[in-house]
Amino acid sequence: MPDSPRNFLFLQGPHGPFFARLGHALKAGGHGVRKVGFNRGDRFFWPRALPYTAYRGDEPGWPAALEKLIKSEHITDIVLYGDARPLHAEAVKIAKVKDLPLHCFEEGYLRPFWATYERSGSNGNSALMQLDIEDMRKLIDHEAPALSEAPSQWGPLWHHIYYGALYHFTLLFPSKTYANYRPHRKSSIREEFFSGVKAMATLPLHSINRRVATRRLIRRGDPYFLGLLQLGHDSSIIAHSAFDTNKQFVDLCLKEFSRGASAPCRLVFKTHPLDDGRDRLKQHIRKSAARYGIAARVDFIQGGKLGLLLDHASGAITINSTAAQQALWRGLPVRAIGDSVFKKPQLVSQQPLAEFFKNPSPPDRRAYLDYRWFLLQTSQLAGGYYTARGRTALIGQVVPMMLAPEGPYATLKRRHVAKMTLPPAKFAAPKS
Repeated sequence: MPDSPRNFLFLQGPHGPFFARLGHALKAGGHGVRKVGFNRGDRFFWPRALPYTAYRGDEPGWPAALEKLIKSEHITDIVLYGDARPLHAEAVKIAKVKDLPLHCFEEGYLRPFWATYERSGSNGNSALMQLDIEDMRKLIDHEAPALSEAPSQWGPLWHHIYYGALYHFTLLFPSKTYANYRPHRKSSIREEFFSGVKAMATLPLHSINRRVATRRLIRRGDPYFLGLLQLGHDSSIIAHSAFDTNKQFVDLCLKEFSRGASAPCRLVFKTHPLDDGRDRLKQHIRKSAARYGIAARVDFIQGGKLGLLLDHASGAITINSTAAQQALWRGLPVRAIGDSVFKKPQLVSQQPLAEFFKNPSPPDRRAYLDYRWFLLQTSQLAGGYYTARGRTALIGQVVPMMLAPEGPYATLKRRHVAKMTLPPAKFAAPKS
């Protein structure tokens, strides 16, 4: 048993059994574990052997209910995935007021081989937003190693889709317990479920169309910029950028591309691998490109791998997608419009967008290596949420980090300070 057992309250996690596995691991270490669920999906993935509280109220009543739960169950820590969801955002506020450790999980900033673990916030709320490259260089223990070959796959897609569809399938059935639940996404639960089924069913067809379009693009040999589109419900767009939709981003890119890029340069928009077409981006891009007189120089590619497209690209544009890390990995110029953890002046271009399309400035290679090495020494953990192997690897690393008194960035800083303040070593004089 640990000297000071803690009581962890789990909120919503990534689709699948990761939070359940993590809860079992913490309980095995002698700690209290409880989950509060807001719908059938939350209940479905949480094991019956671990304590569970069903929240029956509405969104406005959540803060008071959470404060009551924290008091009655003597909660010491809060665990969540994604801090921008409305219910989670309220929990973040309460945790900070009560000075409770907040354990934030997110998809890996350096995907596909890592997951993200931070304290007190992620993405635009991450402590990384206040650290510049020089801060990071002072803390890393030695020079960053050389990069391995850039990956072409951005995560285990089939597992992700499967767990997402299963989660939303459980929500299709009426529930008196969760009658007040409202999803944080604009689309209905039924739309989410059938979108997941559609995504699985159409993957083979999209794969064929994508390969044909990609080969045609590369065979042309024209230079091109790659627009990295995100899911329309991505909280990073809504919470950490001036955009409300991908369409606004598309329109800005097309307008500035028409001003800055000359023929034969092309602009290629690629959707997120999990995009199901509900936002009709292809149709919107076609109409908007025609409005700016560049329809013949604009392409659209549905989902799939990034690697081959980036290998031939002149640069990448995004709101704040972590897919831009693959472009930085390759040394490509990147222009990020929204706020993101990688939006450092040494990494992403600060040029006006039209100028970027005309003559893009590349990232500082040494700065990117140091940035990446800093993340790998702190918040990026080998493993993942959606495969058994990935979960096992991740839990083995993250449990000790959750029990540590500080988060990964503060822990590295403390070790650095301790190393710098060590007294000089004393050596005995050799015997004559």
